[in-house]
Amino acid sequence: MMLLRTSLRSFFAHKGRMALSLIAVVLSVAFVSGTLVFSNTATGTFDRLFAATASDVSVQPPKPAEDEEQQAAVKVPTVPVPLADRVAAVPGVKKAIGQVMVGNAVLVDPATNKLVGPTTGAPTLLGNWTDTPRNPVTITSGHEPRNSGELVLDADTAKKAKLGLGDKVRVENGGGRHDFTIAGIATFSTTNPGAALGFLDTPTAQQVLLGEQAYTSIEAFGDGSRSDERLKAEAAAAVGGGYQVKTAAEQKEENTKQVGSSLDFMKYAMLGFAFVSAIVGAFLIVNTFSMLVAQRTREIGLLRAIGGSRRQVNRSVLVEALILGVLGSTLGVAAGLGVAVGLIKLMNALGMDLKAADLRIGPDVFVAGYALGIVVTLVAAWFPARRASRISPMAALRDHGTPAEGRANLVRTVVGLLLTAGGGALLVLGARAEKAATGGQYLGLGVVLTLVGFVVLGPLLASAIVRVLGAALPAVFGPSGKLAQRNAMRNPRRTGATAAALMIGLALVIASSVFSSSAVTSASAQIDRSVGVDYIIAGGRTGVTPEMVDIVRRTPGIDHVTTQEFFPAKVQLADGRKPKTELTAVPPAFFGTDFRPTVKSGAVDAIGRGSLGIGEAFAKDNNLKVGDQVTVDYGKGRTQTLPVGAVFAKGELFGDGSFVAMDTMAKVVPAAEQPPVWTFFAKASAGADVARTLTALQDGLKEYPQLTIKDQAGYKELVQSQVNTLLYLIYGLVALSITVAVLGVVNTLALSVVERTREIGLLRAIGLSRRQLRRMIRLESVVIAVFGAVLGTGLGLAWGVTAQGVLRDQGLGTLSVPTTMVAITLVSSVLIGLFAALVPAFRAGRMNVLAAIATD
Repeated sequence: MMLLRTSLRSFFAHKGRMALSLIAVVLSVAFVSGTLVFSNTATGTFDRLFAATASDVSVQPPKPAEDEEQQAAVKVPTVPVPLADRVAAVPGVKKAIGQVMVGNAVLVDPATNKLVGPTTGAPTLLGNWTDTPRNPVTITSGHEPRNSGELVLDADTAKKAKLGLGDKVRVENGGGRHDFTIAGIATFSTTNPGAALGFLDTPTAQQVLLGEQAYTSIEAFGDGSRSDERLKAEAAAAVGGGYQVKTAAEQKEENTKQVGSSLDFMKYAMLGFAFVSAIVGAFLIVNTFSMLVAQRTREIGLLRAIGGSRRQVNRSVLVEALILGVLGSTLGVAAGLGVAVGLIKLMNALGMDLKAADLRIGPDVFVAGYALGIVVTLVAAWFPARRASRISPMAALRDHGTPAEGRANLVRTVVGLLLTAGGGALLVLGARAEKAATGGQYLGLGVVLTLVGFVVLGPLLASAIVRVLGAALPAVFGPSGKLAQRNAMRNPRRTGATAAALMIGLALVIASSVFSSSAVTSASAQIDRSVGVDYIIAGGRTGVTPEMVDIVRRTPGIDHVTTQEFFPAKVQLADGRKPKTELTAVPPAFFGTDFRPTVKSGAVDAIGRGSLGIGEAFAKDNNLKVGDQVTVDYGKGRTQTLPVGAVFAKGELFGDGSFVAMDTMAKVVPAAEQPPVWTFFAKASAGADVARTLTALQDGLKEYPQLTIKDQAGYKELVQSQVNTLLYLIYGLVALSITVAVLGVVNTLALSVVERTREIGLLRAIGLSRRQLRRMIRLESVVIAVFGAVLGTGLGLAWGVTAQGVLRDQGLGTLSVPTTMVAITLVSSVLIGLFAALVPAFRAGRMNVLAAIATD
């Protein structure tokens, strides 16, 4: 109890000095708990929707066999109409309904030619209107679709698109364009996660969405006399083998898994950056307790002199850390609710529809929040606590400093050099690795070792680099500059820890910038080198129809159109193996003026003559070369033996795929089973104005808003915008760790001012003005921040360059170092230093000289 009282008194006696460490813990815990609350809320929203709408038993099309994947990609899998009567006759089934539901169509407002419904994220689902016991929507105005020209639209989508009863809407899919009138508005019975729903009458839905009289599933609802499992077994026996029969629980589990896979990426990415910010916060906590221990050396000595043991001193410091961790975690979990609400609003802006009122706070939020806050705080405080316990009573009473640790510094230097050298060697191996998977493993381990190595070497690097960085300060700023330089070098361990926190965040920024810049530059270089067409038209969610291609062909200024078809296939080798490959069917003239691939061996002309083109990596993995005979398996027993005619170089647009001529494929694959076209290309006529022709294309295709129409310059901008979206997300997440790092600089300076109170008083007494004093502290802050930025830039460049090397054969063939971002980072570090010094410099300038000198 005495130990606890002593720790509590000490904690609250220095609560002002603990404030910034507390904020660091709060921020890290808030980000973790907020992410978990958001994830739980999103998952819970979908869970409620699936639980409220799932039938007791669902009969679905057979799962496609491995050799039927191509057929499944061509048309929507269905079940026959008579199957509904067989399911309805199963004992215990109260009602069986044939359902049509597809996600490969879009809704268009014909008055504006704009898409109705989400353009990203959530799907647009179209199906038949059915009266089920668990319908996810109910009609709140109008009526259900009664003929082939009517459609029911969900209320959320209608509101966003400003559509109502009587308005026209167009359905577009691979089967063409179909006009409807909105006859009813349906409202969700549970929270709508953001999808757009449209309903047609059953015969129209079958004809328009499936092209045949069939269903996508049969939904059965029991009368309560049998369990779902028994109902499933009897339904499976009635429909025969092959069909997938799932209970409500299995449907919910499957749907939740599909949704969870997309949410998990965001969840774990955010938790990863929260963990980084927690590591950065640990440096702040280490510095806080180290400086508090140094300032309380005499107090600790007195405690030891009156009988306190080393263990008690150690526990006293750790108890203070525990208080800090518990308090910070509690506030962080509470603040996490605000973070979760912010994430919900962000996702709503991106197309999801979640309600802040549905927040779900599970036990995992508290477990993760308190575990992170308390563990990080205790681990960070253990090092200062250990040093405090080593202070002898007499040494503490004689001197306010801590004992020299020459041996420890030697060990630190050796360990740091070994870690850094080992990490650097792994980065080199990663950049030179032939396989991306192997290089990625080297990169990951190299990042960890170099980071830890730089942290361990921080004090040693501080002594050398700060001396260089601050060399000009005495000449430019006089006494203030000289004092600032020496103050930054006075305690290398403290300077190294403070800079390391900033180093981590800036290293991630630089590494991400190098990666993104290399990706954009590589893509642009590949387009310039390999693409001869002038326009790229992507079909979005619906694919490309013959009408779209015909419009492009007839556009003035267009010379010709080139299409391609993607589908999964297998290549049977001489040894019997059947490796999978993404096969692309192209016109005979595809490789010529339209596309100019880099060929490792063979000739692209051979593809038009009935040969197969393969990527270099695929050829190497399967020991194939030009002239080898392979059997292409298109599925459903359709095979074709072709010679290898060309091997494409790695790292190019065509380096990973396999290619066959459309005429060659058509000899064994009927037209009805060939895959849809999702992207096609157009070449401008000789002498045509490329920009004017692009405008003509956009005007001609304006009734198809789902299409993306770009010239080469526009496509490059699209690639850059996609990369930048990811980059800005990373910047936003890294900003948390940089914020915590800035708090670390503020905290170090603030505690340093308190520690040097008497020294500051003496400096003022011998003539240092308040202005010079504030300048000294600002310059010291700038030197520490620039030191951290230099280390972060070095690490970030090493990581980014290695990442480009690892992925050089996956499209990142050109290294691009963003010098502008590097310059911005270094300039920003100066601003960070100036900002961090504002409060400490102001407090130092306001000190009473005599009171400061009298401080013990």
